[in-house]
Order: sequence, then structure tokens, then C-alpha cells
Amino acid sequence: MTRIHATAIIDAKAEISGSTVIGPYCVIGPNVTIDDGVVLKSHVVVDGHTKIGAKSTVHPFVSLGLQPQHARYQGEPSTLLIGKNNTIREHVTMHPGTKHGRMETSIGDNCLFMVGSHVAHDCIVANDVILTNSVALGGHVVVDEFAIIGGLSGIHQYVRVGKHSMIGGCSAVESDVIPYGSVKGNRAKLAGLNVIGLRRRGFSRDDIRSLRTAYGLLFSQGGNMSERISEVADVFSDHPGVMDIIDFIRSDSSRSICQPLSLNGNGA
Repeated sequence: MTRIHATAIIDAKAEISGSTVIGPYCVIGPNVTIDDGVVLKSHVVVDGHTKIGAKSTVHPFVSLGLQPQHARYQGEPSTLLIGKNNTIREHVTMHPGTKHGRMETSIGDNCLFMVGSHVAHDCIVANDVILTNSVALGGHVVVDEFAIIGGLSGIHQYVRVGKHSMIGGCSAVESDVIPYGSVKGNRAKLAGLNVIGLRRRGFSRDDIRSLRTAYGLLFSQGGNMSERISEVADVFSDHPGVMDIIDFIRSDSSRSICQPLSLNGNGA
């Protein structure tokens, strides 16, 4: 059964599913939908056109769905969609989209948002992503599945962070991060592949070896980038992981691809 603390303030128009726990001093707006099994610990504010997926847990002093930090936002009914099984820790903020973007900010399933992290307007965060303490995503950022962003890092507007990538702590990321890549620094540079992360997720030695070889070819000093991309695509056309990187680089983006500090082609 739904359990709602006596001090919680919930608009009569909000949609609250069964087995939901809403703790002390939470405030829920009229256009909010909360699915089955969600737990709001205490002092949580959920407003705007916001949906929280089943079995997500939201810790104290979190703010979800309030007006985005966009100077041209004019009250358009944009949305914040949060998937299932997410853990949202203390002081996290997430904002809805804007008419200057997708009109929607979306969060996948099974994500962890550590203390003080921020998801700005029009972002897309895929499944199984981890934002560690005080990470800030600028507007329109895309973070693909299984990416991990280290504490106190900032991701510039419109940057794409590829799947299974790792961003080191205190990094300022201005350029797109390739899938399986590892970046760090101010301003962040590509430091190789996220080999430790790939091993932990069960990638085979052969897969990692192929990714390393492809990385070395892509970021070597021979020829131009377009030629190297074509060469790697031809050699590794049957390797899904390498083609993830190729497709990512070839995709339209307003940001450049994050490059190594020195193009030595060593792969990790």
C-alpha cells in the first residue's frame, strides 16, 4: 500500500501509484506521475511535468522538474522523464526540457546519481549510467549506457559521452567522448580506452585487443582523420565495438571529437 507521511504536501491532481512511499516534508506538484514502488525519503520536491519510474529511490533535498536554468525558457510544458530502478542521492537536481531543445529531459533505467549532481534541460541519459558527486551536465548533453563520470566534472552543452566511457574526476569536457574511451583533465583529453571498465563488464581479451588496435590506428599520426576512419571501418567492419566508435565519430554533432594529448597511437 501507498504510505504518505502526514507532513507531505501532494497536489490532488498528481498520479501516485501503489506501493509508493512518500516521506516527511515532500512536495509533489499537480502534473507529476510517480510509478509503483518509488520511495521519496524526505524533503523531496517534484514539480513540473515529471514522471518517476518504478522502484526508483530519491533521497532527501532532491529537486526534480522545476524550471530549467535557461534564460529563454517561457514556461512551456516540457517534461522530465525518469526511468526505473534509479537511485538519486541527496541534493541532486534535474530539469525538464525547453522549446529550444527536445522539450524533454530523459533518464534511463538503473542509473546512480550521487550527491549534488545536476542534469540540465534537454539532456538524454541512457541506462546504467553513473554520475558521481557534484557532476554537472550542461544542456543538451547525451550520455550513453554504462558511462561513468567522475566527481566534480563538468560536461559542456551539446557534448556526447559514448557508451562504456570513463571521465576522470575534476575534468572539464568540451568535446565528444568516443565509446569505450577514457578522458581526463582541464580541458579534458583522451587518455586511451576504459580498459579496466571493459574487463569488469566482461569484454573478452580479443574484443579489447581489437578495440586497442583500432584506437591506435584512429589516433595515429599517419594520414588525415577521414582516411584513418575509412581504413579502420574497412578492417573492422565485422567488429561491433569498433563500429560503435566509427558510427559515433561519423554522426552529426556540434562538438568536435576529444583527441589525445599526443597522437602516439598507443591505444591505452
